[in-house]
Amino acid sequence: MTNLFKNKYLVRSAQCAVLLAAVACSAKKPEQQPAPAPTAPLPTAGLAGQKVGLTPLTLVAAEDTLHWDALIGDRRAALDKSDSIISTLLIARAPEVTWASPAEMRRVARRAVGIAADPDQMGTAFLRADAIVDVPDPLRYQLRTLMGLVGGRYTLVPAGLVFRAARRPDGQPADSSTLAVGPSGRPAVAELSVVLIDTRVGKVGWRTVARGEGSDPWTALTRAVKSLTPGLP
Repeated sequence: MTNLFKNKYLVRSAQCAVLLAAVACSAKKPEQQPAPAPTAPLPTAGLAGQKVGLTPLTLVAAEDTLHWDALIGDRRAALDKSDSIISTLLIARAPEVTWASPAEMRRVARRAVGIAADPDQMGTAFLRADAIVDVPDPLRYQLRTLMGLVGGRYTLVPAGLVFRAARRPDGQPADSSTLAVGPSGRPAVAELSVVLIDTRVGKVGWRTVARGEGSDPWTALTRAVKSLTPGLP
């Protein structure tokens, strides 16, 4: 004879077990975020002996939690200082390339008003998106025209500089004992998106995100740029 009460009890027990398992799964810690891709070294071997344009940076930003408004709040000053750090380090650390600095790119554009676009007004910041391979017009035309005047084929574009509070892979704030601490009391990391463009065909041939840590924006940026040329102090 079937025991209905016993069967109902077993069914309820099974339902409770399923419910408890679901609750336990939902209470699990979030999965760890994938580690960022390592910085790819600048392909200087393929650029040796060539004139390579270095466009001005047009985007710099920082997370609010870093409280760096006083340090990078003046956008023009922050962009100029960033350009100076990037160009100075690349010229010193990759002398096999003949670099046309942002200052030189501006001078060339000013001498060809009506022909060449102002490098500071080019829409280069959107190139930081990973999916972009073909450079669209008008940027493609602008870069090709400017490099035709400079006398080279390739352009290295710092597409964006972002300062973030460092985090562990699980998304939690990083331990301040492992990274330099900024004014906010939290570790800070500079992320510099860089792309290399063949202006004759209008394609992105190489890209990476250079990362560096520091207690202030300029130390972090310096370390980020140095990561593009590993093997040097």
